[in-house]
Amino acid sequence: MIYETIKKLVQYGLNTGLIEETDRFYALNQILDVMMMDEYEEPSGEWGGRKEEIDLEAVLQELLDYACQAGIIEEDSVTYRDLFDTKLMNCLMPRPSEVEKTFWDLYQNQSPQAATGYYYKLSQDSDYIRRYRIKKDMRWVTPTKYGDLDITVNLSKPEKDPKAIAAAKLVKQSGYPKCQLCMENEGYAGRTNHPARNNHRIIRLKINNSQWGFQYSPYVYYNEHCIVFNGQHIPMKIERETFVKLFDFVKLFPHYFLGSNADLPIVGGSILSHDHFQGGNYDFAMAKAPMESCFLMEGYEGVEAGIVKWPMSVLRTRSKNPEDLIALGTKVLDAWRAYTDEEAFIFAETDGEPHNTITPIARMRDGVYELDLVLRNNITTEEFPLGVYHPHQELHHIKKENIGLIEVMGLAVLPSRLKEELNLLAQCIVEGKSIRDVETIEKHADWAEAFLGKYEEVTKENVDEILKKEVGLVFERVLEDSGVYKCDEQGRNGFGRFLASVGFTPCSQ
Repeated sequence: MIYETIKKLVQYGLNTGLIEETDRFYALNQILDVMMMDEYEEPSGEWGGRKEEIDLEAVLQELLDYACQAGIIEEDSVTYRDLFDTKLMNCLMPRPSEVEKTFWDLYQNQSPQAATGYYYKLSQDSDYIRRYRIKKDMRWVTPTKYGDLDITVNLSKPEKDPKAIAAAKLVKQSGYPKCQLCMENEGYAGRTNHPARNNHRIIRLKINNSQWGFQYSPYVYYNEHCIVFNGQHIPMKIERETFVKLFDFVKLFPHYFLGSNADLPIVGGSILSHDHFQGGNYDFAMAKAPMESCFLMEGYEGVEAGIVKWPMSVLRTRSKNPEDLIALGTKVLDAWRAYTDEEAFIFAETDGEPHNTITPIARMRDGVYELDLVLRNNITTEEFPLGVYHPHQELHHIKKENIGLIEVMGLAVLPSRLKEELNLLAQCIVEGKSIRDVETIEKHADWAEAFLGKYEEVTKENVDEILKKEVGLVFERVLEDSGVYKCDEQGRNGFGRFLASVGFTPCSQ
């Protein structure tokens, strides 16, 4: 039986193009080595001609079960299984140099889209992107006054089991790789406190005259979700060179956007220690949102600028000349870093701690370059200890984590706990039970009581759609809380004062 399963894995490699017929025995022997088997009996049946779909998850499951029973895997847990099946998949992988050669051949001889299409397929076929886990994520769209917001509940990132957490504490802390974004991850076998990357392949790029890496996110929050990272392990910093790097990438791949998390805690991303960006082939609600006002800047006559109709504070600049957008973006960033407006409760710093930064996003649309500059501020107060411009406490039952680049653009990445909590909440609502009596979901009680009055009837048939809609509307409020200037007259006046301080004038003048 195990020989048949091994043969299926090799056939999967042939079917997907990960390996060619010449590689068959080599790949087979590599798999036998990982499985600690020195014998193999060929199952009956032809090689190569069977193009029926092979269920990779099922094949790996059988091999993992065998390895656990044979004592090849140390513990039967998600962590140890993931370390092992990544070794198996590496048996089907081309070397990094081969991947790069194919990528750049396609780029030069066909198109950037052909190159990224090949690489994205490889990243999925290799199980670096675990498609069968991504499918488990909850996804829906909620219409709002700002457009259609994307809502996701992330179930594809496996939670570590207690044994693996305990084992990770005993593992000697390693400085190699320094973090999960370093080049040295390519082919790394992993350990209990660092994911396996045997099947990981990186495309090297020249960005701002230095080496950078291009890869896809293994958790794919949206189409072709990619990460572009510095070849050196250096901290993130938003500066003029940030805009240069963004446009260097967009020039190479005009079908992709690229953006950066902010470089301060609370308003920044989860990894501030390694300079990196996120991008992809996806139109977010923020990118589709129109400019509701127009501004001009002397010396930048070829640049359109305007405030975007969006709950966060976004200045959009557009030009056929990216150099103008880089120069203007630098001017706005420098001004914002130093800007204080007590009337709007904006302080550049308190007690020497800086608060102002920017989340930038670059793209090309209809042959014109765009640079969106999202103003961020991470000041805290006694009333809002996690941040004034952060989801407020009454929303923490749904979203408490940092609002990073992806959320800024209109895609909620919500915690996996919500799947069970929303199911329990639906059950209580339909059955008329007290939400406050169920410990797991009592935190949702005030929210549920507030929105239930809007609906004439909540039934088993419509409760799930109602809950999804209301979660989406909570995310709308999350974005409004995170906006430095609110979408009202007072907020727009404050935004206008800042733009005037930079040297912008309204188009009507």
